[in-house]
Amino acid sequence: MSHPSLTSASRFYQRWLNAAPDRAGQAARLVQAPLDGLDFDAELARLAGAATPPLPLERAMRQLRNLLVCGLIARDLDGQADLHEVVTAMTRFADFAIVRHCAAIMAEMVAAHGMPVGEESGQEQELMVLAMGKQGGGELNVSSDIDLIFVYPEDGDTQATQPGQRGLSNHEFFIRMGKKLIAALAEITQDGFTFRVDMALRPNGNSGPLAASLGMVEQYLIVQGREWERYAWVKARAVTGKPDDIAALDAIVRPFVFRRYLDFGVIDAIRNMHGQIRAEVNRQERLHPDRSNNVKLGRGGIREIEFLAQVFQLIRGGRDAELRERSTRATLRTVADKGYLEPLIVEKLLASYTFLRNLEHRLQYLDDAQTHTLPASEDDRLTVARMMGLPDAATLLARLEAHRVFVAGQFDEMFSDKTSGAPPADTGLDPQSSNDCAASDQQEAIEARFAALGFHEPAACARRLLATWQAPRLQSLPEASRARLVALVNAALPLITDCSMSNGNASQLATLGRLLDFLEAIARRSAYLSLLTEYPHTLERVVRMVCASGWAATFLTQHPILLDELLDERIRHSVPDPAALAQDLQRQLDDAPGDTERQMDILRETHHAQLFQCLAQDLAGDLSVEKLADYLSQLADIIVAATVQAVWQTLPTRHREVPKFAVIAYGKLGGKELGYVSDLDVIFLFDDDDQEAPGLYAKLAQRFITWMTSHTSAGILFDIDIALRPDGASGMLVSSVQAFERYQSSAAWVWEHQALTRARFCAGDVNIGKHFERIRNTILCKERPENGPLKGEVVAMRKRMIDAHPPRPGSFDLKQDPGGMIDIEFMVQYLVLQHAARYPQLTANSGNIALLRLCGELGLIDATLATGVADAYRALRKLQHQLRLQGQDLARVAPERVQAHADQVMHLWHTIFASVIA
Repeated sequence: MSHPSLTSASRFYQRWLNAAPDRAGQAARLVQAPLDGLDFDAELARLAGAATPPLPLERAMRQLRNLLVCGLIARDLDGQADLHEVVTAMTRFADFAIVRHCAAIMAEMVAAHGMPVGEESGQEQELMVLAMGKQGGGELNVSSDIDLIFVYPEDGDTQATQPGQRGLSNHEFFIRMGKKLIAALAEITQDGFTFRVDMALRPNGNSGPLAASLGMVEQYLIVQGREWERYAWVKARAVTGKPDDIAALDAIVRPFVFRRYLDFGVIDAIRNMHGQIRAEVNRQERLHPDRSNNVKLGRGGIREIEFLAQVFQLIRGGRDAELRERSTRATLRTVADKGYLEPLIVEKLLASYTFLRNLEHRLQYLDDAQTHTLPASEDDRLTVARMMGLPDAATLLARLEAHRVFVAGQFDEMFSDKTSGAPPADTGLDPQSSNDCAASDQQEAIEARFAALGFHEPAACARRLLATWQAPRLQSLPEASRARLVALVNAALPLITDCSMSNGNASQLATLGRLLDFLEAIARRSAYLSLLTEYPHTLERVVRMVCASGWAATFLTQHPILLDELLDERIRHSVPDPAALAQDLQRQLDDAPGDTERQMDILRETHHAQLFQCLAQDLAGDLSVEKLADYLSQLADIIVAATVQAVWQTLPTRHREVPKFAVIAYGKLGGKELGYVSDLDVIFLFDDDDQEAPGLYAKLAQRFITWMTSHTSAGILFDIDIALRPDGASGMLVSSVQAFERYQSSAAWVWEHQALTRARFCAGDVNIGKHFERIRNTILCKERPENGPLKGEVVAMRKRMIDAHPPRPGSFDLKQDPGGMIDIEFMVQYLVLQHAARYPQLTANSGNIALLRLCGELGLIDATLATGVADAYRALRKLQHQLRLQGQDLARVAPERVQAHADQVMHLWHTIFASVIA
């Protein structure tokens, strides 16, 4: 039993005990075990049956409520119950009370008026009672009201179940039912009340109907739903109702609350909402100084912690289902797990939340009053302090202040107005003002600004900026977006000059142009402007990126959702965990079953985000070309595997859960040399005796290609090249493993065997992958005569490629021209095909550089020359990569830049193929 000096501090507990001294025994029995596992049905039946005659439901429920609250007071003040037990027990009891009363009222209403039936569905209707606020989040106070919303599935009328019933419309039926439920819970009787009920969160608030149909809710949220209501509906949880109806409601509410894009505009919305709350609290404290120290709504209070948790939900919950938790505590832990806040910060926020909620409960333990402020009485303050385990009120206030200062600091860091400081120097960069003054004056003013900032081409930069301002898209922007855009450009200009100097005097005009293209592309998406405004360091990273790479600027402009990746500096140093990435991707796909469009976007968003992380590390100089290619190839494998499984689930005639189907990678993906914009060269194999298998797997392959290549709102995944399948364009889209083996053994061309040197199992059925590797090794290790036709056929194929892409005078194509990368690849392929029978280690798909060195070590070519050509291949790939990053599709350079490398390559070419090119 609890310490008498603490339980006696609760006047409510003492009044309850004094009213019937035998309750001491009830409380003693009740508090022996945690109350969040209490059997409410059994306890309610015991209380109801203990009286003669048995108590009606309303009386028994109130007595159970009082017993529960007093049991929690005793366990909590005795140190036996923690915050989790207190809020969980109260939430479970609130749910229980609603369910029991709803069942009783429904039976009574049906007996009087008949069963409500849907007008369109013809289905019997049940009321959905939505718990909002802390009850919805599973964190209800001991003396809190409950925020409810009543929703019914569809309009219609009741159908008589017996003679003499007076029919009602469904709307009237459920309004009456709602009124009865409120009365059953909230009317004050000799036993008090069960819960006070607040219905203000319903559509249209207190002026709206007490109960609304699903159609009414949908119409309201689409047309009239306000930002603060998104915050409220985050916690909405159906306590009653049919599962299908609840799912239908969730489908309506989810897109209203959780936007599919990253909604950074919510920061400003919550900031404004918080400002209104603070203004009202300040007004109340001025009028009633004794109501100061509001632990819920005051500075650094519970509400600010809730806002800190929910801002991440509203920003990211549309893309991440794990952030749709209703509990503040659970959400904060998820935020820490995902790295959006430092784990230590979250740990301290949780500690502050626990302190403030425990203090809130002790304030309510005094008189079972719904209060959140410290009492004016010094005696009561001392009592509350002792309930908190503290010696005096001064210590309590000091502890409270420490927590509030910390919480307020975190809140300010997130929600402080980033535009409220001193404005940047005026540039005259207002898209509207360009229409209001002479063009020459505007040009001169902006040109002077660029010159003052140290731009080398101020006139050209001024013309470029004015052209952007005069674009129709920017001329028609709302005033708020226009002001943000002006501020962002003002902030970016000095960053451009700094970045130019640190990047070897990179073109300021080019960087400005790339940045303006990007800003123009996002100008109508206020969420993106909000992100750059709320997180100024992100703008700096954008400037650095567009300065360093034209391709990166284009990629970011096409996929501005990737701005989110720039928020966290750690992406420059993080290496993706393939298993964790694959698991997370599969979880996201599983969260959107049957939604093909969303699943396609999930694949694209995941791929683009990972690609962007690699790009950030690449531009920072943290990745070699080989390491980057490894990462990108590994990422493609994960995407391909997830796509195959997702597409398979869309085939209604599939005869097994997991397809006996594999994707085999060729070319750059096969050789793990993938770049940012590489196509995927693939073929498809299956090993399934079912008579429908060939057609079914052909359909799987077709849909796979569609999913990969389709342009959606999130862009494209990969272009797919299937020309390397058996018999090429005239061949079947998919082949059985046995047919593939026959083709490779008896019908394949030499160039197809060359391609096989860079082929590997990519995704799908592992056993098919092993079978493919056996086929590959057998083909590559075939005996080929030293003076046989192989050399001639390789050289002939290379000549056909050169004829198709003839060299251009004055430039060197790093890939196609003689002495370039294709020559190196052909030589490696020849060496593997010619010598793998004697040296099976050559079949290892270890990349051209490693294979060249292995050939040198085996004495198949001169070791020094092998090293030189391997170094040349690395240098050419690196140069090609640099040119691609600058946005050049064709990797051409002045011949003198690579002459030494090309000479090494041609030396080895002539050494190997001298006998057939003389």
